[in-house]
Amino acid sequence: MKNKLTFLFDGGCPLCLREKNFLKSRNILNQIIFVDINSKDFDQRLFKNISYSEAMSNLHGILENGEIIRGLDVLAYSYELIGLGWVYFPLKIKFLSPVLRVVYRYWAKYRLQITGRSNIEKLCNSTCEK
Repeated sequence: MKNKLTFLFDGGCPLCLREKNFLKSRNILNQIIFVDINSKDFDQRLFKNISYSEAMSNLHGILENGEIIRGLDVLAYSYELIGLGWVYFPLKIKFLSPVLRVVYRYWAKYRLQITGRSNIEKLCNSTCEK
């Protein structure tokens, strides 16, 4: 079966790693490929030129047709692929979806601080955009 989603994740983030491990444990049909952007082998050219710093700023996924999705849409689609799409049903509620997206953007912006990690400038290596 062809992979339906390439899931770019921050392997240095304990919460991101936990989420990836949960999804991977239920990825029975191997529809999701997981790519650690912190791996020394990460090459943005292989992933729609999504740079390390861009990937660190927000969760990214690449659909089988090449379309890039971000943030909660990556998680919602991942859960759909593993048969737990109902978990992200609140995103389909018109008045609730914008609130959840704001909360997620806050998390994405401050997750390095929240998890006690260095800022992006310190984490960035020579492949980062300057």
